[in-house]
Amino acid sequence: MTIQLSSNSALVDRVVPRSALNNIALILSGAVFTAYAAQLVIPMWPVPITAQTLAVLLVGSVLGATRGAISLIAYFSLGAMGLPVFSAATSLSFGPTFGYLVGFIAAAGVVGWLSERGWHKSVAGVLGSFAIANTVIYLFGLPWLAFALGNLGIANDLASVATAGLVPFIVGDVLKMILAAALLPLAWKFLGKKN
Repeated sequence: MTIQLSSNSALVDRVVPRSALNNIALILSGAVFTAYAAQLVIPMWPVPITAQTLAVLLVGSVLGATRGAISLIAYFSLGAMGLPVFSAATSLSFGPTFGYLVGFIAAAGVVGWLSERGWHKSVAGVLGSFAIANTVIYLFGLPWLAFALGNLGIANDLASVATAGLVPFIVGDVLKMILAAALLPLAWKFLGKKN
């Protein structure tokens, strides 16, 4: 039996047929994967270093735009319900990391949309899509961080916010992009042969 895929299919569509039940399972799996990745923490304040961002981008890349974004909405909702799914087993708060959590939803949608359009079939495409998606996360995370720091009476000028919420993450973001750029095109190539 051959699965007919549109040119805008997600990577997971190459191995899992689309159905309501499969979509729910994939969405919940993405949320759980992100929750586990959030527990890999290098404690820092106000924003810890985690594997969470890599999980967000992989979930969007593999599930596609809609399921990726919904998976991160589910993840966010689990934390909002009080479950300890965020970094260091915490639940939702309106602290310094809140903007990043909102940005994860948008980033998963963006990287998934780019993946569905074939960006993840090449190294350059993966690097570009992850750079764009990371930028989306920072577009949500840094303004909220500035607001949160200001409310705490801590310096929240551009340099202070960049030092607290951007600069420490650049090397990790680059390493994540390189890892994904090595793996995602191979996955597309391998799974493309199966159809």
